[in-house]
Order: sequence, then structure tokens, then C-alpha cells
Amino acid sequence: MSNPRVLCLGEILFDCLADQLGLKLEEVKSWTPYPGGAPANVACALVKLGTSAGFIGAVGEDEPGNQLVKLLTEVGVDTTGVQRYSTAPTRQVYVLRDLAGDRNFAGFGEYDSSEFADTRLQAQQLPEALFAEADFLVLGTLELAYPESEQAVHQALKLAELYDLKIILDVNWRPVFWQDANVARQKISEIFKQVDFLKLSKEEAEWLFNTTDPGAITYRLNSIEGVLVTDGENGCAYCLGENEGHLPSYRVNVVDTTGAGDSFLAGFIHRLCQYGIKSLQDAEVAKSIVAYANAVGALTTIKPGAIASQPTGAEVDAFLASPEVE
Repeated sequence: MSNPRVLCLGEILFDCLADQLGLKLEEVKSWTPYPGGAPANVACALVKLGTSAGFIGAVGEDEPGNQLVKLLTEVGVDTTGVQRYSTAPTRQVYVLRDLAGDRNFAGFGEYDSSEFADTRLQAQQLPEALFAEADFLVLGTLELAYPESEQAVHQALKLAELYDLKIILDVNWRPVFWQDANVARQKISEIFKQVDFLKLSKEEAEWLFNTTDPGAITYRLNSIEGVLVTDGENGCAYCLGENEGHLPSYRVNVVDTTGAGDSFLAGFIHRLCQYGIKSLQDAEVAKSIVAYANAVGALTTIKPGAIASQPTGAEVDAFLASPEVE
């Protein structure tokens, strides 16, 4: 297998989704575990669309860790960068869902957030050979919350710069992972100057920049090549190259929104790999790339789970070609 074009660094875990909708944590009677974790979701979605990807992260030497590594392998994600730890468990996150299927992270069960294996990711064990051959590095921000994995993130940024990878940051702000929101804002903001593309939710944009205008964010960051601001069912605003716009989301029957933003990002990167970054200077190409990403995100919401629900490239093409899609 050739080295992957896209490296996704961060957490892989089990989202334990509440089987009963609209209930509080203590009221939920049963949970169903689904593989997830934003960078792992992006890696899997990319492979299903047809772009090679590798995952870099840490899991426990336990049965959940075994299941997640097996899943990555079965999907076709490169696992050279996966580290295993016997002294820390694989992360599980409990996720509540409202009556519309939208999710809310509710905690980590019996463990403290800092006790999981993904926080142990070691900088010196990152496989440099992968960086030497890749084109893109995708990062979340959750691993900045813990000292060891934070060092690994900064080492990955150094390797990406050394080998001239384009860096894509998905803010993926989750307060439950952090002890102090102000520290989180500072650590996240510090790496903006190293990033080429930035994806934020509307809420994250307001939190970090006091605006949801991707053009204004691009202007403020100066060195960035593209900003995507997603807003769930309301679609995505973008500034790519010199082109700004907003595209509504596609209307589908939503079952579970978990991982939709990650699939959206994978769709964007997949198309970027196909067209090349210079193509973003063309307004129609930039618009079509975002439309494709919207379709990938929408199709991920029609089934439960972040990875199991991801569409293939053929399914996205069929969806976009269907008469119901405007």
C-alpha cells in the first residue's frame, strides 16, 4: 500500500450514543457504542470517498482499542501511526441526543478526561516517513488539552512544515475535554499562524473571532488560504482564495448528526486533492467543492454513528445527480 496523501492526527474513541432521545444523562436506560473521534472520522470518510488517509493517535491495549484498530484496517486507513498503551484505556464518550437527533457530549463515565490513552500520544514516536510522502495534515484541537499529546501536535506541525504539507485545522471545540476555556482559546489561537485551512462551526467562530464571517476571519489571520464556517442544517459559509459565498445544506431525513462535520471536511479535502489548491481561485470550482462537502455531511446524518454512516464516493455522486437535489 502506498503512503497516504492525508494524515489525520488526534483521537479515536467510542461514542456511546443514548438509545433514548430527549432524556437527561441519569435518565438514559441504555447506550450503543459507535466508533468515532473527529480525526479518525475524517480519515475513514476520506478512504470511503477514494482518497488515501492515515490515522495517527493512541489507544489502549484493550478490547475497545483492538476493535478500533481493526475497524481502521478494514476501512483501509493506514495505521502505521497508531500507538498502543497498556496503562491507559481507550476513550469512551457518552453522548446524549435530543428529539431532533442533535447530540450533546455528556462525559466519560468513571474516568477523568486526562486518563485515556489518546492523551499519551508520544511526539518522538510520530512516523516521519508518513509526513515525507503526504500532502495534507488534518488536526483537531482536543489533544492540545493534555501535555504529552500537545507536544505530539506541535511535533506534527514541525514535520508538516519540514515536508511542506498543507495543514487543515478543525477546531472541534468540546468544553468537556478542557479544564479552562480561556486556556483552550489561547492554545488553539497560538497555532492559527501555522494553518493553511481552518474549519469552524458557527459557535466556534463566534467564540474565537467574535464573527461568523469567513472573509473577516481570513483577513484577520492574513496567511490562511481558506476558512469554512459550518452551521448544521443552515449550511456553510466559506472564503476560499478570493471567493466568498454561502451554500445551504441539503435536506435529508436526519437520524443522527454525529460526525457530519467530519464527513463534510473529508468531502472538502477529497475534492481539494482532485482539483488542486490553485483551483480555488475559480469561483465556480470553489463553490462546487463546498457543495460536494455539504452532500457528504448530509448523507452521514441519515444513519446512526459517525463512521458506519459515511457514504462512498459513488453514493455522493448518485445523490448529487438525483432529480430531487437542486
